[in-house]
Amino acid sequence: MRSYLRQSAIKPSYSIVCESSQVEDMVVAMLFHYNIVPAFSLRCCSGRTVAAVVREVGDAHALKVETDFPTPELKAGGVIVKNQFAGINFIDTYHRKGLYPRDLPFIGGQEGGGTVAAVSDEAAAQGIKVGDPVAYSVFGSYAQYTAVPAAKLLPVPEGVGLDVATSCVVQGLTAHYLTSSAHADLIKEGEWCLIHGVGGGTCQWAAQMAKLRGFKVIGTCSKGKADIGESLGCDELIVLDEVPGTSYEDYESVDIVSRVMEVTDGKGCKAVIDGIGKSTVDISIGSLAHRGIFISFGNASGAVPAFPVLRLIGKSAYVTRPKLLDYTVDRAELVSRADEIFGWLKDGKLNVSVDCAFPLEEAAEGHLYLEAGKSKGKVLYKID
Repeated sequence: MRSYLRQSAIKPSYSIVCESSQVEDMVVAMLFHYNIVPAFSLRCCSGRTVAAVVREVGDAHALKVETDFPTPELKAGGVIVKNQFAGINFIDTYHRKGLYPRDLPFIGGQEGGGTVAAVSDEAAAQGIKVGDPVAYSVFGSYAQYTAVPAAKLLPVPEGVGLDVATSCVVQGLTAHYLTSSAHADLIKEGEWCLIHGVGGGTCQWAAQMAKLRGFKVIGTCSKGKADIGESLGCDELIVLDEVPGTSYEDYESVDIVSRVMEVTDGKGCKAVIDGIGKSTVDISIGSLAHRGIFISFGNASGAVPAFPVLRLIGKSAYVTRPKLLDYTVDRAELVSRADEIFGWLKDGKLNVSVDCAFPLEEAAEGHLYLEAGKSKGKVLYKID
């Protein structure tokens, strides 16, 4: 095994080239510990790394694993994270399909967790150290290494595993803003909230968080995920037939609106959290209470079609289509949300189900599994 340093002529930064990732980690940690290298520009295996890359949009097989993708540059104010896990989320499939366009080619993913492998001077000044366990949300997490701004890092507290911490970043933070902020305080403690798809990832979190907020929760889920739904503490669970090979339930198998009105004594729900999309938009609007809010945050069954705003006049209802970035606008908001989630986890008030972890080499299979509706919790990539 060999490792060596190559110093930049421009500023005191170094490249580390190693034939073994374990040796590389030891060298980086040793140099940082003894303050030999104040800032690093990480290079691994002659500047190449393993990543799951999209060069042309398409189905799951458009996600190709490449072994010679350029390792990211360390930037001022940032770090390099050596990933152990990357989260697989529906938004990743929208990017892969081109529903949410991105410049090609791109590394998939936007949720990761691992250890800090290199720090800039600015990040070091904030107390970030090589070896720190962290989670984050930035593009490009389906890779061995990801460049992350220090402001986007979430320190992982003791007692929280990296797989759980990684699961928290997109799904956990999304569920947090959906249940704490997106409803614009139009729902109060003791009032009813309808959450679709509580057998899946994000809405498992959302159902539990809604209960922690003091809301009464009606959840929907498929028969195959009823055991998950029943474990979440929903006040009412509406169990639906399955649509084979999809990530959503048969929302025509039960008259959900009638059931919601029966459960709520004809009042409806002050908030509806809907990540299903096309198949549930009419149900969601129909289930609202007067001055209730329809929170549409996903497209599992297809995008929500355009509808006239006049549809909302009957109940003076509200509608919003939020996204996570607008509810983590600065580091203070990001950390505040993460701290509350990690606190609930450590106190045992929040249970996270990690369904399975695919090797990164099976990138396409991970997307196929998620889109087929097989998951009963968080789906991850395990990255060596």
